[in-house]
Amino acid sequence: MMEEARSEQLLRIYAETRTIAVVGASADASKAAHQVPRYLQSQGYRILPVNPRGGELFGEHVFRELSEIDVPVDVVEVFRPAQEAPEIARQAIAIGAKVLWLQLGIVSEEARQIAEAAGLIVVMNRCMGATHSQLGLGPGPHASTSA
Repeated sequence: MMEEARSEQLLRIYAETRTIAVVGASADASKAAHQVPRYLQSQGYRILPVNPRGGELFGEHVFRELSEIDVPVDVVEVFRPAQEAPEIARQAIAIGAKVLWLQLGIVSEEARQIAEAAGLIVVMNRCMGATHSQLGLGPGPHASTSA
């Protein structure tokens, strides 16, 4: 039953999400931090890349940090080490995000507590691209390598 409730919550996240800020987005096409946001963008989500290097990625301006983003953000997706997650959680709260999503392999109880205390939904240690596919919403980030 618990997993069914979780699936409903995840489905709701995707249904209600328009804009995803991707912290640690990468220009390296071999990395999940490039493949997953590119896939989500192909599924109709607006991706706002966040990386200290700046520049442009996925046809969008790259923000150097979350605090620079000046449009509403639904989900903050994190491709950074777990020790950075609590500070990212605080920034996600500050910009009014509804969901903090820590990518596969990233677990931070501290970040979860910070975000949940402020009313955010927290997803940890899951790939946002693969989960989209597992829920039957799309082909998944690895379905096709051709852009």
